[in-house]
Amino acid sequence: MSLAARLGRRWVVVGTAAAVVVAAGAVATGVAVAAGDRDGAAVPVSSASSTAGAGSASGTAGGAAGSADGSSAAGSGDRDITGFQDPAAPEARSDATPTRVTIPAIGVDASLEDLHRGAAGELDPPKGWDNAGWFSDGIVPGQVGPSVIAGHVDSPTTAAVFFRLDELVAGDQVHVAMTDGSSRTFTVEKTERASKSAFPTSDVYGTTPTPTLRLITCDGTFDTATGHYTDNLIVFADLSDG
Repeated sequence: MSLAARLGRRWVVVGTAAAVVVAAGAVATGVAVAAGDRDGAAVPVSSASSTAGAGSASGTAGGAAGSADGSSAAGSGDRDITGFQDPAAPEARSDATPTRVTIPAIGVDASLEDLHRGAAGELDPPKGWDNAGWFSDGIVPGQVGPSVIAGHVDSPTTAAVFFRLDELVAGDQVHVAMTDGSSRTFTVEKTERASKSAFPTSDVYGTTPTPTLRLITCDGTFDTATGHYTDNLIVFADLSDG
């Protein structure tokens, strides 16, 4: 479909700026809002305590301590639970942070801004239409858990950085460049569209056992009455290599 046709399908030039719409926070008190909409309207989606982020492994050393007669002191009767190894120590974390996102399948090569939550709990959008941004109060791309990158779908005058995000399919790759010169490659698993009134907060920001990535932008119909897009487009991807 041509750019003109796509703009005609979902383009409305209004006084308020069209922008990325995301849920706030990592399974934390938050709202799904049109983050760039200047009227600041918001729809609550979650009030659960934050659980996103990589947990550290902990445990007792070497199994239960033995008593003088060699029996288990773990209070487990005649079960001998000695000999278990300690849980693996967490891997050392790099201090590197993401600087750029590249998505060859849709021609994206954009700088990354640091994004934070606004006063109402919403995720603030990137300042530049052609920039994306990562939720810098959440998970660093490549660490265990869901890292989040958001971008505008359009501006008041033209397509923006994530305008073609809906073209991604399973198997497409997303590359995230880091400040230490390394790169993280993620492979798209699936794409999901969700109404902002039913944003899947736990699916996007909830704890995952492996490094994952979520790409988010606006989607659906632009509601001129509210100045918001009605939906979000969310791309789920898994780390392919570090």
